[in-house]
Amino acid sequence: MAGKVAKKGDAKAASGGKRGRKPGQKNTRKGKRTWTVYVYRTLKQIHKDIGMSSKGMRVVNSFVQDIFERIAVEAASLTRINKTKTLSSREIQTAVRLVLPAELAKHAMAEGTKAVAKAASK
Repeated sequence: MAGKVAKKGDAKAASGGKRGRKPGQKNTRKGKRTWTVYVYRTLKQIHKDIGMSSKGMRVVNSFVQDIFERIAVEAASLTRINKTKTLSSREIQTAVRLVLPAELAKHAMAEGTKAVAKAASK
């Protein structure tokens, strides 16, 4: 039986080697989504002269991500309960009331209402 002569690139392709980029294509990598920019902006609005360590920022980022996840899951379940396909500000508001403690929920309601009013006026 006569064997087929392998070409130069066949060995890599068969062994699952690195896949090459097209000429001129940049090596782009999706960055991890974080809340650090928004945490930093908010910190500067409240205390202009105070900074935050990277370790502290990681803790705050994890906290914000956790709260976001809880509110999103609760809002999604409310959407399913109401048998609708649209996640509206009403579901988010109800989810915030259910997830956050009483006093914090009140402040969140005020800020959320202000944000929705500002977005509607644009």
